[in-house]
Amino acid sequence: MALVRTQYPNLPRHPLVVCAALVENSMNLGMLCRTAEAFRLEALVLSELALTQNRQFRQVAVATHQWQPVVACAAEQLPQWLSDRRRQGYSPIALDLHPQATPLPEMQFPQRMVLVLGRELTGIPSVVAAACDHAVVIPQYGVVQSLNVQTAAALAIYAYICQWGMPPPPLAPTPLE
Repeated sequence: MALVRTQYPNLPRHPLVVCAALVENSMNLGMLCRTAEAFRLEALVLSELALTQNRQFRQVAVATHQWQPVVACAAEQLPQWLSDRRRQGYSPIALDLHPQATPLPEMQFPQRMVLVLGRELTGIPSVVAAACDHAVVIPQYGVVQSLNVQTAAALAIYAYICQWGMPPPPLAPTPLE
């Protein structure tokens, strides 16, 4: 197991960045960290790194914050941060209930992308949505037309992995050479 842990930081990651800088609930952020690490995503973006020290975050992250790269971007800096990522070759995609958003089953994700998540209850502010190249929506059939942000993100991440995922590792951990 020690060899796996020492080699882990050097293993390839999917070029998907999950931007949760607008998400405020510590438990949602911890679950997002756990999901990002499970799929070996490039980075999880939080509004501040101190959030990883929150007890509720750590309870649900289950130590994944030790393995998942986490970066910070204050919410008010998000439009500029997204512009900087675009210059680096990433396409910002908003996960939003926008009427012109592409339904998730029809979405052709760019390989290098930033998945932008909104605030609980209020979603993505218009200034941030305008900084995104595109929007994707998860079609829903119930009376309540919303999902928990972590659940919605997990569905979108999985759809991305279905399109761009590298071969999964074996189910049982094996020593790396």
